[in-house]
Amino acid sequence: MILAIGLENGIEGRSLAYALDHPGCFAYGADGGDAIVSLPQAFLKYRDWIAQHTPDSWLAELGDFDIRLVDTWQTYSIDNQFDPTDAEGTEINAWFRHDWKPLSIQDVRRGLILLKWSRADLLASAAELTPAVLDEQHSGERRTIRGILAHVATAEWWYLNRLNLTANLARSSLPKDPFQLLDVVRVRLEEVLPEMAGSQQVVGIDGQFWSPRKLLRRALWHELDHVGHIYKLLN
Repeated sequence: MILAIGLENGIEGRSLAYALDHPGCFAYGADGGDAIVSLPQAFLKYRDWIAQHTPDSWLAELGDFDIRLVDTWQTYSIDNQFDPTDAEGTEINAWFRHDWKPLSIQDVRRGLILLKWSRADLLASAAELTPAVLDEQHSGERRTIRGILAHVATAEWWYLNRLNLTANLARSSLPKDPFQLLDVVRVRLEEVLPEMAGSQQVVGIDGQFWSPRKLLRRALWHELDHVGHIYKLLN
């Protein structure tokens, strides 16, 4: 089995390796080499994570696998004229050639399952936390845990908006409570994802390309990344 890797360098001062055919599987490193080296272990943990949620894992008979770097992206920033800038601007994150590929029906089915599990993990990370813990400020952190939950939801809304999928979900109408916000936005994603199977839609907006495959990749990465973030803050 070949594990195709997309590598994004320069994201928040480090590198991020994605297993492109397995949304939600990723690994960080101080540089690209470190991220790639870390990916096989991350993939085994991903396999185990799936097995923890279902006896019918599609990775149960994994066997041997080899990793192959198929695409590399260097994150950069642009100004309001869409020119590259070293100053503070809009960060342009990875667009891989793999993101051009339409989602298959199987991709969508598995994506919905993975989103269900990632959301369950996110909610479990904050379950039974008191308001004081949810709103506690942590040294060196921009957000409280409550703020992280809201951030996950608003980022998911933003991903949907990149593909013009928020017409009935205006930003101004979104709930303020992060738990309600998470639910409202996820319902919308679950509604539209099945309609994306086979879609060749690619949208260029604000200096970036977006596609259904990129939306799914980013949504699962972002949520699972912040599940780990919350547990780190609690320990």
